[in-house]
Amino acid sequence: NLRLPVTQSHQKKKKMRVVMNRLSRALWDFKRDSSSTKISRALSTCIQSKQWLPSPYRESRDSLFASPWSATQLRGAKSRGADLKPGNVIEKKGRIYQVVKAQHTTQGRGGAIIQVELRDVDSGSKSNERFRTDETVERVFVAEKSFTYLYTDEETGNIVLMEPETYEQLDVPKHLFGECYVYLQDDMKVNVQLYNERATSASIPTRVTCTVAESEIPMRASATPQYKKVLLDNGLTVQVPKHIVEGDKIIVNTIDHTYMSRA
Repeated sequence: NLRLPVTQSHQKKKKMRVVMNRLSRALWDFKRDSSSTKISRALSTCIQSKQWLPSPYRESRDSLFASPWSATQLRGAKSRGADLKPGNVIEKKGRIYQVVKAQHTTQGRGGAIIQVELRDVDSGSKSNERFRTDETVERVFVAEKSFTYLYTDEETGNIVLMEPETYEQLDVPKHLFGECYVYLQDDMKVNVQLYNERATSASIPTRVTCTVAESEIPMRASATPQYKKVLLDNGLTVQVPKHIVEGDKIIVNTIDHTYMSRA
């Protein structure tokens, strides 16, 4: 019997067909029983097997083959209401929300519930919702990336950031920073959570150096430590020890807007 030599190209095409067949079967199973487990497993197989694929697929920037996170992000994950925590991102009635606060309460015979404050990622509006602790919630997975602050667009009100490696710019709605947007400074490193290339939340460092613009004079001397109010260069007012004077640079905790130390 003669055996024809199997070329490397033929082997790659064969392996490609195997991967695509597995994905097709998983998609069918997903449509039939609405389970996200099988499709997730198939997508993971594609990613783990991307070294099998011909170079156009392997070198492609398609997000499906770029990273395991991208593949998982294409689906939602079922979670219980009891597992919701601040910072989680969920999908509800076709809209994306971020959990701002979550508090567990018990209502007699009604069982335990969780009171959740949600922020609409698109509009920034907040709402309060109640979930049963055993209620199914659609979780959304996000990726966190580091950016550099460039400037605030006065026309749109958006915060313009830059990706340090690619120099690509990203416009982020101001409301995603909450009250902390006033701390933004030139070249400050900020973290942004992204879902399908859309910003869902943004955060700044917890320690920021600010300059005292105006300082109050304490009313009178005292044996006990005294604090006074000062106006910072970003417009915020904080309590500081009495020895802090105008022009001093101080470190402020951006979480609770409190004085930490001299810079």
